[in-house]
Amino acid sequence: MLIVQKYGGTSVGTLERIEAVADRVARAKKDGNDIVVVVSAMSGVTNQLVEYGEHFSKVPNAVAMDMLLSSGEQVTTALLTIALNEKGIETVGLTGAMAKIYTDSVHTKARIEEIDTSRIKSELERGRVVVVAGFQGVDENGDITTLGRGGSDLSAVAVAGALKADLCEIYTDVDGVYTTDPRIEKKAKKLERISYEEMLELASAGAKVLQNRSVELAKKLNVKLVTRSSFNDNEGTLITGEDNIMEAVLVSGIALDKNQARVTLRGVVDKPGIAAEIFTTLAKENVNVDMIIQNVGHDGTTNLGFTVPQNELEIARRAMDKLQAAKHIEFNDAIVKVSVVGVGMKSHSGVACLAFETLAREGINIQMISTSEIKLSMIVDQKYGELAVRVLHDAYKLDA
Repeated sequence: MLIVQKYGGTSVGTLERIEAVADRVARAKKDGNDIVVVVSAMSGVTNQLVEYGEHFSKVPNAVAMDMLLSSGEQVTTALLTIALNEKGIETVGLTGAMAKIYTDSVHTKARIEEIDTSRIKSELERGRVVVVAGFQGVDENGDITTLGRGGSDLSAVAVAGALKADLCEIYTDVDGVYTTDPRIEKKAKKLERISYEEMLELASAGAKVLQNRSVELAKKLNVKLVTRSSFNDNEGTLITGEDNIMEAVLVSGIALDKNQARVTLRGVVDKPGIAAEIFTTLAKENVNVDMIIQNVGHDGTTNLGFTVPQNELEIARRAMDKLQAAKHIEFNDAIVKVSVVGVGMKSHSGVACLAFETLAREGINIQMISTSEIKLSMIVDQKYGELAVRVLHDAYKLDA
């Protein structure tokens, strides 16, 4: 079998853990498999590098930041390569550029455009384990690029898809996908399998197990994806097509996204094209807008609110101040997004009603609401986020 294994920051967080990963990779290789390993930076390293960059500037030069941030994964790649070679497993380590992972030039959040697999295949044919630095690639100018937070998951899925691997295993500090974060709700249960669609919604809603772009790519490339723990040998969770799931449950999980900030524009001129002007300005700054709400116009003006990731709030603030589209602008980063996800919501009514009633009983005010076919998301005050997760988990009987 050709297996792509990805190890997250906690899995390689210390030298001892890198040693344990090397043992696991060595076992898989000795079982007769061809192995490509994609690694993240050691736990905490990326945050430290971000702090270093922001010491000099609130909005550091993006090209320079990519050069800085990519070094974390390269350190892990080198260390794991050394550890495996010491165990007698012939191994080669590759940066994103060496692995020929080509991206666009949107620095700090680049998208993979193509992977030339010739180098990786050549190394595999020589019987080597290939360790690839995740989270990074190279653009047409030869500049290092990074793929955004969680980008190592994306690297692994893209490599697995390009190689047509038999399996892509995502190793983290949890042994699968749970009905919610077990650190918040102790009664959370592990799912044996979940559809791409549900996992995509949970990931985009803040579930930390998998990065949403990686799930989207896995679905597109039909990559067989398993998420499991690097600290035990428990069976993980299979992420697969909806057709492979026997029964669609009403709700599969509850997600909490703490990386949210709200921008409220008051006194916006109520005229055709003003929303397009606002969101075009944000798009040009590569700000990801999530939820949007607009009030009915009154006296020629309206109020418009939207959410952005917290780490993009400063960019959004500068863009809105420069545009001067509103009489008054408010910024609030003390909010969270709580989402209810399940493919069964397609054919069942009353899911939203139960959520609203449950939060109302706890005195939790809902500031914004958005829905899709299989997801209901609500913005609430940060202080109520974890309580909302627990009471919704109980309301939908996810521990049953």
